[in-house]
Amino acid sequence: MPTSPADTVAASARRKVAWRILPLLLALYVVAYLDRANLGFAKLQMKETEKSWFTEEVFGQGAGLFFIGYLVLEIPGALLVERWSARKWFARILVTWGVISMAMALVNSVPQFYITRFLLGLAEAGFYPGVIVYFTHWFPKRDRGRAMAAMILGVPGSLALGAPMSALLLKMGWFGLKGWQWLFLVEGAPAVVLGVLVLFLLPDRPRNARWLTPEERDWLEGTLDAERRETAAVGGVVSVWRVLRHPVVWLLAAGIFATNLGGYSLVFWLPTAVKGLFAADDTTVLVLTGVIYLAAMAGVLLAGQSSDRTGDRKWHCVAGQIGAAVFLTLAMMSGQPTAVVFGWLMLTGLCAHGWPTPFWALPGQTLTASAAAVAVGVINMAANFAGYVGNAVVGSLQERGVSLTTCLTGGAACYALGALLVAVIPVPKPPGGKA
Repeated sequence: MPTSPADTVAASARRKVAWRILPLLLALYVVAYLDRANLGFAKLQMKETEKSWFTEEVFGQGAGLFFIGYLVLEIPGALLVERWSARKWFARILVTWGVISMAMALVNSVPQFYITRFLLGLAEAGFYPGVIVYFTHWFPKRDRGRAMAAMILGVPGSLALGAPMSALLLKMGWFGLKGWQWLFLVEGAPAVVLGVLVLFLLPDRPRNARWLTPEERDWLEGTLDAERRETAAVGGVVSVWRVLRHPVVWLLAAGIFATNLGGYSLVFWLPTAVKGLFAADDTTVLVLTGVIYLAAMAGVLLAGQSSDRTGDRKWHCVAGQIGAAVFLTLAMMSGQPTAVVFGWLMLTGLCAHGWPTPFWALPGQTLTASAAAVAVGVINMAANFAGYVGNAVVGSLQERGVSLTTCLTGGAACYALGALLVAVIPVPKPPGGKA
């Protein structure tokens, strides 16, 4: 079918943006998520070598304190991307969180551990919401969903890559440093390197991109400006107070809070759970954990493709939450063959990472465009606060004698509660289509 010159320019611009912007941002997000979650891998060795101060409760509090630091600068970070420079702000974030992640190798007391984890969250704050804002500078609405799906794929991708890599690093003992110290040093360094590269490789806006032709820059800037004007005309300016009075916002925030109570606990405690369930050495544990996260990557892809094809978001989200609840509960039941338990964990990973992609489409389906933009910040704050609460509670319960299998079964119940809250959200039917 013949295309007009304008269509050719549009297709070329969209293709160049996808190939130039997405791979770099995905690499940044993979490094970001690994540096926040690799504590769960390091714990396998730290629990044995740092017995004088590293307890289950200390681990839970430290894992959670990251999210308190993250909350402090989350919204200001997004504003700086919009009003200042994404390139410079991302570079600052990457270099500081890389240095602080590497500094984790030096901690040798509870206060140092808590302070470093809090500072890591503070340093990384603003990256993910900043990326969401940055996408609005580059991707028209019809491309934004796929771009976000690619970013979400980076979560299990970072853990699938990081688990076996961490297994190798835990075996190192060079220069008198322990394996867990090398883990933080080696896995933190890429953030510093990428921080420097971002200054040269990541343009702030299409008008700064030399790899776009003048016609492509004009088309992209014009399209994005028109979408911003349309959004402002349809929704107007919506105050935070008005958004907070909307019951759907609270249902979405409560739904993701409940789900992430189980989800972030699973991310940080999964290696420990695998070690307890299979009585394996650290290398085997982390290889098995990596395989579980490969299944999680498949879950992201399947959920994204299916929800795009059907147009349904809510029930795909609910199905993922319920699946995670059911399969995690089954995995924690005693007396099963090892292969069966591992199968349940694979299915848990598949479902536990399949629900976020359709979930983050729900604010746009259930709220006006301007209200959704404000609501996403509120909902994301609830999501991150759950990371603190869930890990702190699991660590505290274990220190008081509650088994990890019992704690993770409670996490499965949190997935189920999140599904219930999402299920009651009213989603308007599109004209002539399905909700």
